[in-house]
Amino acid sequence: MVLSLLTGQLQEKVVDFFFPRRCVGCGKIGDFLCTSCCQKLSRLLPPFCQKCGKPESSGPLCATCWGWRSQITGIRSPFRFEGIIRQAIHELKYNNLKAISSCLAILIADYLRDNPIQGEVLVAVPLHPRRLRQRGYNQSGLLARELGRLISLPVVEDNLYRLKDSSPQARADAVEDRWKNVKGAFACRDKKLRKRHIVLIDDVCTSGATLEACATALKAAGALSVWGLTLAREI
Repeated sequence: MVLSLLTGQLQEKVVDFFFPRRCVGCGKIGDFLCTSCCQKLSRLLPPFCQKCGKPESSGPLCATCWGWRSQITGIRSPFRFEGIIRQAIHELKYNNLKAISSCLAILIADYLRDNPIQGEVLVAVPLHPRRLRQRGYNQSGLLARELGRLISLPVVEDNLYRLKDSSPQARADAVEDRWKNVKGAFACRDKKLRKRHIVLIDDVCTSGATLEACATALKAAGALSVWGLTLAREI
């Protein structure tokens, strides 16, 4: 195990030597997000709806969440989906920059230290098998594994799965289309997550429809509570 760890560290150093890490914001050599660019990230600050996490100044809940019986306890996102953080997610998701997941997970862990939520296990929003084969990895799974390592929480994989290979949420313009797109799209393989408090991990929250659909499946499998946690929120 020690040899494997050392081998992995050596491989990482070799890769960094020949292909040095550059900040996705400014191009500076050193890391994928330099200190200066991290300070420029668009943070999602209160006031926001305590349920769905959308910016809200008129009360604890937005108009949509008042009187709506959601399966999700709440959704939290450290950043607005714009600028540098948007570029970082694009690199992770579409340009095969898997190594940036550790840097992004640190940002989420830092957020949780000041904004704790209840959870004892992490679950990533799954991709459909066909899309997973196309991309080669699940970006939300990478974030969940890195975050779990940082905050010492287990990650349960291959329990929550995607039934429907619906079109990407980013392509659905209307909010109603996004909800229809993922309705009944997820299920759990067994009751492994029964009586557990779950933190559901995804890269971006758009309408909240995907997180709600996942939470519905997890609650049906016996989960006690489900929080949604994403790196960024589309406003």
